[in-house]
Amino acid sequence: MRQDTSYLLERMTIVGDLEVASFVPWIRRHAAKLGLSHTISHTSSMRIELEVAGPVELIDMMEMGCSLGPIDVWVERIERTALSAKRPRAGL
Repeated sequence: MRQDTSYLLERMTIVGDLEVASFVPWIRRHAAKLGLSHTISHTSSMRIELEVAGPVELIDMMEMGCSLGPIDVWVERIERTALSAKRPRAGL
C-alpha cells in the first residue's frame, strides 16, 4: 500500500523580535529533526527567511515549532510561499 504524500519546496518568512544568535541554530536543529532540507537565506533581528523542502505535514510542523520557538524570541507571524510541489516516485 502506497501513501499519497506531497513534497513541497516553500519559502518561510519569520517576522518578529528575533534573537538570531539562538534562533538560527534552533531552526537548523528543528528542521534536521523533522528530516527537512533547508537553506537560510536572510537573517536579521526582525526577519528570517528560509527555504524548506519535504512532506507538507512536516513543513506544517516546522511552522508550528517556529511559531512557538525558543523562549528568547517573539514570532509575530510566519508567511509561507510555495515555490514548487512534486510527488515522490512510486517505489521501494
